[in-house]
Amino acid sequence: MSIAFENLGKVITRYLKKDFEILTWDNLEEYYLDLAQREINSLNDLTRWLEDRSELESATQENLAWRYIRMSCDTANEKISEDYSFFVREIEPKIAPQDNILNQKFLACTFSAELKDTAYNNYLRSVRQRVEIFREENIPLIAELQDMQQQFSTISGSQTVMHDGQELTLQQASALLRHTNRSVREGIYNLITTRRLQDKEKLDELYSKLITLRHKIALNAGFKNYRDYAFAALNRFDYTVNNCFHFHGSISSEIVPLTTKMDMQRLTQLGYPSLKPWDTVVDPSGKPPVKPFATAAEMVSKTIECLHEIDPQLAECITYLEKLNRLDLESRKGKAPGGYNYPLYQTGVPFIFMNNTGQLRDLVTMVHECGHAVHSVLTHGLPFYELKSCPSEVAELASMSMELITMEHWHHFITDAEELRRAKIEHLKGIIEILPWIATVDAFQHWVYENPTHSTMEREENWNRIYENFASPVIDWTGFEKVKTNTWQKQIHIFDSPFYYIEYGMAQLGALAVWKNYKQDPDKCIADYKAALSLGYTKSIGDIYSTAGARFDFSSGYIHELTGFLSEEIKKLTQ
Repeated sequence: MSIAFENLGKVITRYLKKDFEILTWDNLEEYYLDLAQREINSLNDLTRWLEDRSELESATQENLAWRYIRMSCDTANEKISEDYSFFVREIEPKIAPQDNILNQKFLACTFSAELKDTAYNNYLRSVRQRVEIFREENIPLIAELQDMQQQFSTISGSQTVMHDGQELTLQQASALLRHTNRSVREGIYNLITTRRLQDKEKLDELYSKLITLRHKIALNAGFKNYRDYAFAALNRFDYTVNNCFHFHGSISSEIVPLTTKMDMQRLTQLGYPSLKPWDTVVDPSGKPPVKPFATAAEMVSKTIECLHEIDPQLAECITYLEKLNRLDLESRKGKAPGGYNYPLYQTGVPFIFMNNTGQLRDLVTMVHECGHAVHSVLTHGLPFYELKSCPSEVAELASMSMELITMEHWHHFITDAEELRRAKIEHLKGIIEILPWIATVDAFQHWVYENPTHSTMEREENWNRIYENFASPVIDWTGFEKVKTNTWQKQIHIFDSPFYYIEYGMAQLGALAVWKNYKQDPDKCIADYKAALSLGYTKSIGDIYSTAGARFDFSSGYIHELTGFLSEEIKKLTQ
């Protein structure tokens, strides 16, 4: 599977005018009117109509993407924030009804039936779903919602602490939780949690408003709650709410005993009377944290070296991003938290955003986002925008598989054999530790939207109840009960991407299967991996996973099988 690089980064237009740009709705209206009024008299006409619509949608998506990217890179810049808000307040509400008209036109077209059971079947299903849930009265509400969601990034992006006379972002401060001096860790933990709690009421109020608004949108669309609306809006055709509950149960039965065992081992190694929240990431043998690189530039160069050893074309994808300035990697004040790869469907070269502080987790984040970036590049050659836009369950398979595949080549980052061994153990144990958190966040959101009129106190009580179902009982929260009660507030997905989080757990299972294949036959695994990513969304989720050599399965039996393999690999590294 080769990658076509020749058209990457270029704006190629056949339908849009050469000087096309989006300043106001007037720049878009003529194209939507043309598509709505155009006659379609053959399958060729329909194909051309879809191509033209895709060109318009790709350009519009990329325009919005850049507004979001610039805003997350500088949350304190009012002009940049206003540019984004203008689009979601003034442009998107006008696009929404026109999109619905085009969707209805597409479904009513005689020739669209000929696309059933082809590569366009998912697109057909998605369009039908969108028409079914579309409500005119929701247009201004969705615009308000999109605008409101960004307040979390603004609030969290302004959070800093002072340590040793230096102002640190919370991401930078969190790196010190790996310090070998326990009193330093405790002090940093107190600084971080105290600063977060300063915004507790503000975030409680924001989340309550988001819940109310989302519930109203769901009721308008004929759903009894936002959870059910979100499943429809996210096109979750291949699994149900009950499957998510089964996932929660599987994590509780198969993973929580493992995390409890690991925490008991950690407590024994550290020799403390109790394991406090600031003791959970320090190296239990007393060694300082692994430092895979010093600067973002070094991280990029080593990432490219690592990918080149796996497959030169994968490395070339990231070289393109660097060449076109599609990277913003350092943590700084005023920058939104977290990390993402934003696909840019018009030019095909995505943007990677993260908050690097030189830690092992930053190496993992970088290669994770590289998996997304490679996915974006591999799908760029597909004919329509909708076929390139994959559901998160597929997108996260690409990124999490890349984490584990590259781990076999982390010697490019860490040359010392003992340090490399420590890094691998830390990452693999981290996979086990993150699964209960994923289940906690997902289960919490199910409760929240099934009970949309709850009070803040009820929300806290139920967070604690759900948290206890998945948390290791070894960690001692005595004196920090209020901190534990508000740990959900650090999870950006809860605020701006509701129900987009369980996909990480599902994809992590698939990624373990892909890694297992890579260890057995690297060349075949990479060929299968690239073939799966190149499918975009032209197949079902199950078929894409199968192409990658994995199963879309989150039953307790499959989790038991994969975690058995994972545990054995950890055991090999610790012997």
